[in-house]
Amino acid sequence: MCGRFTNMMTWPELIALYRLTLEEYYGRNTEPRYNIAPTDTVPFVHNDREGKQVLEDGRWWLVMFWAKEIPKAAMFNARTEEADTKPAFRDAFKLKRCLIPADGFYEWTAGDDGGRDPWFIHLPDRAPFSFAGVWARNKTLDITSFTILTMPATDPVKTLHDRQPVILDPAVYDEWLSADTAVADAKALISRNLGDALQFHRVSREINSSKFEGDPGIDVR
Repeated sequence: MCGRFTNMMTWPELIALYRLTLEEYYGRNTEPRYNIAPTDTVPFVHNDREGKQVLEDGRWWLVMFWAKEIPKAAMFNARTEEADTKPAFRDAFKLKRCLIPADGFYEWTAGDDGGRDPWFIHLPDRAPFSFAGVWARNKTLDITSFTILTMPATDPVKTLHDRQPVILDPAVYDEWLSADTAVADAKALISRNLGDALQFHRVSREINSSKFEGDPGIDVR
């Protein structure tokens, strides 16, 4: 499950994650985003027709290229176990895999008072990373969108939830994005993830509201 994430990195930090240059995206910048929610528009990276990495903005809620309306069912996550076979995702998994820059995400547990306690989950030193995803361009609705792939949770996240987003090892970014990578090989790349390195700590319940835009107490360094 991945229903909220963060992107607090600077524009140069984001660009440096990929085969992109500042000159290509001169004039852009980013503000820290502490509470990105489904249907929000955020940058993601994919290959163009020539195999070059490009960055563009997309809606976090997949709208399949053949859809005639925005899906009402939740389309912000796709389970890796079925993403290559389920009709909603299989075309994108084959040819339109992508990377979503981030530096953390949230999960919730039940509090002693019946409320929901949020946990901020991140790599050591809050290092930037990329979720694995698939994307689509719907020309009829004029929407570019993506979904984040999830997998069974590993330690330590499984103490909070039974699912976690796929955070790919940077060493496999090129293979993941390439349309020449066969579906079976792409699916195998999911095992090259950084889930075992994740850490987490409690943050303010203010983040429970998708309208909250401030820092809920992320920086504990």
